[in-house]
Amino acid sequence: MRILILGGARSGKSRYAEKLARDSGQEVVYIATGWAGDEEMSNRIERHRKQRPSEWLTVEERLALAHALQTHATPHRFLIVDCLSLWLNNLLESGDERFHQERNALLEILPDLSGTICLVGNEVGQGIVPINPLARRFIDEAGWLHQDLASHCERVVWMVAGLPLLVKDIE
Repeated sequence: MRILILGGARSGKSRYAEKLARDSGQEVVYIATGWAGDEEMSNRIERHRKQRPSEWLTVEERLALAHALQTHATPHRFLIVDCLSLWLNNLLESGDERFHQERNALLEILPDLSGTICLVGNEVGQGIVPINPLARRFIDEAGWLHQDLASHCERVVWMVAGLPLLVKDIE
């Protein structure tokens, strides 16, 4: 089962993904894509680490998401990727070649992974078009990535105010 959870900032995406993981009864692997580039982010990451159940394995991976998924996906595991938006940002900073390599690798391996794969991302394309070229590219790439991932996922959930709205559900 592949699940894509999208929504705005503080919409409850991560909390919902973590609830699904807890309720699954499966072993949980949390793949975190953020990195502590400043003090605020360092504090945020530490807060998230402390909130997760101690029995969950946390894997911190900024770029090689496909490799991390392949390494940890098994039939009885629930993998959470949190979040696609930070991963996309990291990739855009790493250059076009690495960006395309890692994005394509994710889309290639996703259909064949075993277990439950839960991908969490921010839907950012609902505001004004930014004046900054990098911000415009980020919005475009995020939208295209989400569309491509949604085509590979059996379930797509849109989060609003902590409430999950089922967009796609193929069992």
